[in-house]
Amino acid sequence: MFKEFKTFIARGNVLDLAVAVIIGAAFGKIVTSLTEDISMPVVGKIFGGLDFSSYFIRLGAIPATYTGSPTDYAALKKAGVPLLGYGEFVTQAANFLILAFIIFLLVRSVNRVIAKPEAPAAPAPEPADVALLREIRDELKARPRV
Repeated sequence: MFKEFKTFIARGNVLDLAVAVIIGAAFGKIVTSLTEDISMPVVGKIFGGLDFSSYFIRLGAIPATYTGSPTDYAALKKAGVPLLGYGEFVTQAANFLILAFIIFLLVRSVNRVIAKPEAPAAPAPEPADVALLREIRDELKARPRV
């Protein structure tokens, strides 16, 4: 079993996948910051101070011991109030769209930079006399020897 595991790990595509996951996680943090710290505030400013992350619907009662604001999503969530945080969903959907667009641009750029392999050249047609000699040779091979 250990030998099979070693063989599995030593495959190039497994190592490539591991590197891709690590880089993807780091890249995801960059995109999250881009969305939360740059693009969503701009969208909020355009739509009159709209802050998507604080949009929610309360699904349950606020505990009697809660002393915070009834409009503070993070505090209500921490207090255990059931919430439908659709604003956070909008933020995450924006994260996904930005990430997908950046990956699209990246793949598109790489595809343009990487030289495409040239199609193999078609073999040159052989002269008629060579083709005739091949036919004669093949015919002689096919005849039984006496």
